[in-house]
Amino acid sequence: MDKYLFKDLTGKHKNAYRDYYTRENLSSVRVGAIIFLVLNVVIRALYLIFPLSLTKAENFPEFDITNWVFMGSALFFYIISNFLIDEINKNKKATAIMSLFVFTFALYIILCGMFSSFIATSNPRNALVLYLISLTVIGVLCVFEYYETIILIIAVELMFTSLLIHAHTDPTEMIYNQMVSIILLGGFYWISRYFFSYKANYWMQVNEIREKNLEIAKASDFKSQLLGTVAHDLRNPIAAVETLAMMMEMEEINADTQDTLNLMKASCIRARTIIDDLLESARNDNSGEFVTIKTELNALVQQNIDVWKLQNEAKNTIELITSINPAYAQINHEKFTRVLDNLIGNALKFSKEKSKIEVFISKRNQNIIIEIKDRGLGIPKDMLTIIFTPFSKAGRTGLKGEQSTGLGLSIVKQIIEKHNGKIEVESEVGKGSTFRVVLPEVRD
Repeated sequence: MDKYLFKDLTGKHKNAYRDYYTRENLSSVRVGAIIFLVLNVVIRALYLIFPLSLTKAENFPEFDITNWVFMGSALFFYIISNFLIDEINKNKKATAIMSLFVFTFALYIILCGMFSSFIATSNPRNALVLYLISLTVIGVLCVFEYYETIILIIAVELMFTSLLIHAHTDPTEMIYNQMVSIILLGGFYWISRYFFSYKANYWMQVNEIREKNLEIAKASDFKSQLLGTVAHDLRNPIAAVETLAMMMEMEEINADTQDTLNLMKASCIRARTIIDDLLESARNDNSGEFVTIKTELNALVQQNIDVWKLQNEAKNTIELITSINPAYAQINHEKFTRVLDNLIGNALKFSKEKSKIEVFISKRNQNIIIEIKDRGLGIPKDMLTIIFTPFSKAGRTGLKGEQSTGLGLSIVKQIIEKHNGKIEVESEVGKGSTFRVVLPEVRD
């Protein structure tokens, strides 16, 4: 933590920090005024309720006068602080009047503590509790610039000396009392500057974090816009290449040319998959509205499995096993279909032909659980922590040479979280993986 014991805050943060701590000071004045008012009202109530023989108040007539003054002044500071807080909230700028008001309140509270010590005894070094409390409270609650702290200490010392003279303190006692006052004011200076340093460092850290967050948000928006633009513009040339390949197939071609065209079409399909992932990632970052409807999950999952069975041409067995029917959840059909496509597609990508893919639907507590289990390659432990991170090194080539964009599982995680759900994974190398989707259940 940077210390500002003998200097003020400098640089670009100075004015902004002054606006911030002035508002905090005014809030402290308002709270302090309420506490001071309540305290004096309680003292006045006790003065009226209990007999003089018990309170001994007849021996301290000054208490009667000062109590009324303290209540009136506390009410005054409360009203003015409310007015100034409204002003600074409206204009977002601190003024010299606000700083002077806080300074006056601090000086007044310290004077109250000091004066109360003199009322208790003409030799205040024997009764400095209230003086000490007032200095500590002001040092902790209020933030002052370096020069303000010095001026406040000088003013307090002058008032203390004036009260000593007014109390007709003999020279020896005056020296002792001055020494005690100087020690207390030294402690006040250290407390005030320490809390200034602490609050200034805290404010600058929060301000820097806020600025960094804004920069990150802008960079994220730019990244998403760039991804969307690039992906969208790449669709047309890829579609043109694919169309050209299909037109060439209509002519009489030899086997070598057919193999070349098949390679072209497969490359176009992979390129379209990458573009779809980029567009989906951009949409998930920027999309505001996310519409869901109550959906029966057994039917939705079975439809997805049926589509995969047709595409897979019976090379793998895909089976739905459910222990809850019906199972309802709030689902965005377009997005959640992509989740199922990605998870089942990954299971097929890393499983040998004829191996079984199982999809389980069950209920746990108030959640619907969808598990996609394969008996394929499995995921190494060092990759489990990064598989949901975009463009991570967890992306791997499938058993049949399928390429990975590194975006699929991160998109899955984003979509599931938008459904107020979560995704978990368990895997063992050589034995397969289980991806578990947890969604809030919707009652019939």
